[in-house]
Amino acid sequence: MTLQQEIVGNAMQMAVVNLYPGQTVYCEAGKFLFKTTNVTMETRLSGPSGNGGQQQGGGGGGGMGGMLRQAMGTAMQVGQRMLAGESLAFQYFSAQGGEGTVGFAGVLPGEMRALELDGTRAWFAEKDAFVAAESTVEFGIAFQGGRTGMSGGEGFILEKFTGRGTVIIAGAGNFIDLNPADFGGRIEVDTGCVVAFEEGIQYGVQRVGGLNRQGIMNAVFGGEGLSLATLEGNGRVILQSLTIEGLANALKKAQGGDKQGPTGGLFSTHTG
Repeated sequence: MTLQQEIVGNAMQMAVVNLYPGQTVYCEAGKFLFKTTNVTMETRLSGPSGNGGQQQGGGGGGGMGGMLRQAMGTAMQVGQRMLAGESLAFQYFSAQGGEGTVGFAGVLPGEMRALELDGTRAWFAEKDAFVAAESTVEFGIAFQGGRTGMSGGEGFILEKFTGRGTVIIAGAGNFIDLNPADFGGRIEVDTGCVVAFEEGIQYGVQRVGGLNRQGIMNAVFGGEGLSLATLEGNGRVILQSLTIEGLANALKKAQGGDKQGPTGGLFSTHTG
């Protein structure tokens, strides 16, 4: 059953989800806004199993062995989320005795987007992009690879969504949808502007220019640091107009705490 949802608002959007009886949606802890009284809320450490949100273990081997496997699986999920800096728990919402409504939002001023997964392609997203999803969508962590990830402003860990159903993500500023295939098969963007992309898109990081005069000028005065993200292939890519680093620097400057001087880029003091 397709998740009925509506994204409302402008500068700080939120998603209003309508749940049918027995339908379950889950969110990252801290992104819940409101619910009707007939919607139950349960907090769990385990992620959805892809079978409608029911916890695994009831019929998967039984006895102490099944319970042990379930506990180990939950511990691995929690460990991955800790490494990614994500919330340790999920909140699950189900409607009882009739239709119910629940609202969610991201944590930054910006847009939200509902992605429809059909089971053929996974989606990858930046850290903290996940807001909520149907219980038939599985949330995972993808390790991008040491060299690529460490060079990128978003770190080397991505959120990964598989299965069938609706997943809602959020970002900063405004969104734009692009397909690298429409631009010769490859686009280069600020590493902090990547929100999400479909499986099949190749993500990488490249140095901005060479170790020459212009390359140094780009890194020191261009505001991009030493690297750009590269996205190649044929598939959907979502970019955001506001980077978290840009927002943090603007707030520091407004508070009189800007330590960058006029250069930015390589001399940025942002460590988040």
